[in-house]
Amino acid sequence: MTMGTYVTDGTIAELGAVSGGLSGGQQLLTEPSGRCIAGPGDRDPARRDRRLTGVDQPYVLVSCAMSLDGYIDDASAKPLRLSGDADIDRVDDVRAGCDAILVGAGTIRADNPVLLLRSQARRDARIARGLRPDPARVVISRSGDVDPAARIFTAGADRIVYVSSAAAAGTSDRLSSAADVVDAGDPVRLDRVLADLAARGVARLLVEGGGSVHTQFLAAGLADELQLAVAPFFVGDSAAPRFVSDGRFPWNAGHRARLAAVTQAGDMAVLRYALSGRYDGSPPDLVT
Repeated sequence: MTMGTYVTDGTIAELGAVSGGLSGGQQLLTEPSGRCIAGPGDRDPARRDRRLTGVDQPYVLVSCAMSLDGYIDDASAKPLRLSGDADIDRVDDVRAGCDAILVGAGTIRADNPVLLLRSQARRDARIARGLRPDPARVVISRSGDVDPAARIFTAGADRIVYVSSAAAAGTSDRLSSAADVVDAGDPVRLDRVLADLAARGVARLLVEGGGSVHTQFLAAGLADELQLAVAPFFVGDSAAPRFVSDGRFPWNAGHRARLAAVTQAGDMAVLRYALSGRYDGSPPDLVT
């Protein structure tokens, strides 16, 4: 449980706690006395629409598929498919359990992902829980140089783009109504991004890359969990991008990350690391 400040209908109130690990910002809100005053099934709009504004950051899950030698792509112009069908379905399930999916602008330019759920059953399950069918989609871009015609901006809803202060006005004009553009400082500050996402009710954030974004979150010690899916082949090209780039990480030879679980998705091994005391060990909702 995390202490926080909540707002509804423009009224700010210092309340007791918010439960972590729930989806769609639908946390259980309590007064300091411990009495529950709002929750996922609350039918009172005044209480149901309360959103968290005082929690430092969402639960951050970093996810990546990589080759046996640690690459996330090859050096060709065509994106490399690392995941098999089973791992793609696993990631879809992880996405369904999160409130938002975050990628860097480089991933938008290189892969042009749509970042919507693939499984209609999972979308229906979210709707049945009172959530939007898909998690919000978040892009971080220092320059704001993202194409309004990219698939992420032309399909689905709930898009947020965090940019540097210098790029905020121009990016907002260029994207218009395609996304909510937010000034995240100059340079872009991840703590500011996470605080804003928390204020929007994002309790669980999935960080999908690319390598620069992974490096920044991990080097800053902002991740609570890491899921690495390892494809059974080598790339063998030093010109190709790796999972992370150079950096000083909290986990090193003197401070080893805790391996929490090892599972299999088709021909891929999935390694799950607990990176903080907030690691919740939540199993995926196996909706197929």
